[in-house]
Amino acid sequence: MAKELIRLVGCTMEFDGETILNSIDLSINDKEFLTLLGPSGCGKTTTLRIIGGFLKPTSGDVFFDGKRINDIPPYERQVNTVFQRYALFPHLDVYENIAFGLRTQKLPEREIDERVTEMLEVVSLKGFEDRKVTALSGGQQQRVAIARALVNRPKVLLLDEPLGALDMRLRKDMQQELKRIQQQMEITFIYVTHDQEEALAMSDTVVVMNEGIIQQIGTPEDIYNEPRNAFVADFIGESNILDGIMREDYVVETFGRRFTCLDKGFGKDEAVDVVVRPEDIDIVPVSEGMLTGTVTSITFKGMQYDVIVDFKGFKWLIQTTDSPSVGERIGIKIDPDGFHIMPKSKYSGLYGDYSSFSEEYEELSDADFVPGEEDGEEEWHED
Repeated sequence: MAKELIRLVGCTMEFDGETILNSIDLSINDKEFLTLLGPSGCGKTTTLRIIGGFLKPTSGDVFFDGKRINDIPPYERQVNTVFQRYALFPHLDVYENIAFGLRTQKLPEREIDERVTEMLEVVSLKGFEDRKVTALSGGQQQRVAIARALVNRPKVLLLDEPLGALDMRLRKDMQQELKRIQQQMEITFIYVTHDQEEALAMSDTVVVMNEGIIQQIGTPEDIYNEPRNAFVADFIGESNILDGIMREDYVVETFGRRFTCLDKGFGKDEAVDVVVRPEDIDIVPVSEGMLTGTVTSITFKGMQYDVIVDFKGFKWLIQTTDSPSVGERIGIKIDPDGFHIMPKSKYSGLYGDYSSFSEEYEELSDADFVPGEEDGEEEWHED
C-alpha cells in the first residue's frame, strides 16, 4: 500500500482579488512521480510553490508526513526545487556547483566527496567534475541542477518546467533520464509541465488542472482513455468531441444515428459529450461506412496522415496510414470501444471540431480543395 507523503486540503490562493487556486485537495504518495499538467495560468506552478513553501495559501492547509507545514519556511522543508532556469554558479566547476549545499551545511570533506561522487554517477556526469558549467550543453547543465538538488537527499524534488529550454530530441532523452533517476533514488518527484506528451511518458499520476481547479487525477492511461470532461479530452491528445444522447446503457446517438458503445450508468436520453480519438477511426469504402463524409485536407506527419473529413459541416480529424484524396467521399467505421461518453460540462461545445484546424492545414499545404456533395446531402449508412 502506497504511503501518503503530502496532502493539500482546501488550498486557495488569491492575488489582488483574483483566485489563482480554487480550494484544491490533493494527495501525493511517497516515491511517486506526479505531474501537474495544464495550460499557462491554470494554477500548477502556484500549487508547486505552495508545496515548496515559497507561497503560503490564502486558505487551506499543507501536510507533510502528517504534520501541518503552512508556516515552515522552504529551507526547513525536506523539499528541493529545480527551475527552468537552472541558476548554476558560473564561476564554479561542476563538482563545486553540486557540493555547494553540502558546504553550507559544513559537512566533513570526506562525506561531501562521497555524496558528490555518488550524484555524478546518478546523473551520468562522471568525469565532468572539473568542467566549468558555462562549457556544458543545456542537457548537461540540467543534470548538474538535478544533482545539486538531489545531493541534499530531499524527500521530494519539485521540478518546474525543467526541460522547457531544451530542444525536442534532448527533451525526450531527459524525460527518460529523469524517470530513471527518480526510480533509482526512490524519492517523490512533483513535476510541472504544459506538455501532454511529457506528462504521459513520465508520470505515475497525472493531475490535469484548468482555471485553478483540478479537472481530473489518474494514471496516464486513465486520463487518456477515460477523460472526465471535454477540456481533459481536448487537452490530452487530439479528440473529436460530438454532441450525443445516451438512449440507454451501451447505446449512444450522435449525427442522427445510434452506435453501440461500452458506457453505461447515464440517465435515459441524457445529453452527453461523445469523444472519438482520431486513431480509433477506420476509413472504409462508402458502402461499408457507418457514416460518410468528404475529405477536405490531408497532412503527412511521418508515421501517419492527419485527414480532416467534413460530416454535415462538422469536421473530424482522422489519423491513419491510409492516404485518401482531397475531395474524396469516404466511409468510416468505429468499434464500440472507440466511443467514450462523458457528462456535459461547462466545457461542452468549446472543443472537438476541426474546422479551424482544417483551414490552417489548407493554408500550410496550399491544397486544392475539390468540393464533394453540398452540406446537408450527406449519405448515412447503417452497419
